[in-house]
Amino acid sequence: MENQIKDKIGVRELTLQNGISYPSNEELLMMVLGSGTKQLPIEPLSQKVLEAVMKSNPENLVENLLKINGIGPNKALSIASALELGRRLNRKPQCALKTPRDVIPYIQNYAVQNTEHFICVSLNGAKEIISIRVICTGSGNMAIMRPAEVFIEAIKEHASAVVLSHNHPAGNPAPSQDDINTTKRLYAASYLLGITMVDHIIITRNGHFSFLEHGLLDKFDKEMDSQ
Repeated sequence: MENQIKDKIGVRELTLQNGISYPSNEELLMMVLGSGTKQLPIEPLSQKVLEAVMKSNPENLVENLLKINGIGPNKALSIASALELGRRLNRKPQCALKTPRDVIPYIQNYAVQNTEHFICVSLNGAKEIISIRVICTGSGNMAIMRPAEVFIEAIKEHASAVVLSHNHPAGNPAPSQDDINTTKRLYAASYLLGITMVDHIIITRNGHFSFLEHGLLDKFDKEMDSQ
């Protein structure tokens, strides 16, 4: 019923009535795009654009948008510009993370995605966020993920620490055996690289699982010391 009302009145009119926080992410993109194409109406086009946005980092966003039928250079640049402006205006480098879980509000939007997104949050020495990057998407990637893929940008950014995270679309935040094995491997790699892995947090719509809070990082430390 709500969607029918929105279609009848129009997203723009409802946004004018209720404020810019009212539209969903897809509806915000609908207003940025303005129109769809003959082959792809505005609603499914905005969904495809959102999927591309969620799996992209700033340097490959335009490239991924241009792969979508109906998105040309002008629309791709409009979307990327809007996102970059929002990113710049909302940066708060003075806000340091007091605990690893303080990062969750910055990555919570990935918790509602229907596919797994593996995220690396780079931190400086004051535990301020340098960047939030998507390393890979899709289920099953945890088992084959290479440390180089995870840490290469953190190294370039001279990060002193990282918080790793990924979402569980099914809703259960408990780690799988692949999650545990991969985290252990990445933890060992971070030690060799001199970049502290502060935590690995699994996020869902309604909760999270912290490897730090559950003592697993301490366990990895002890296992490394005994070898």
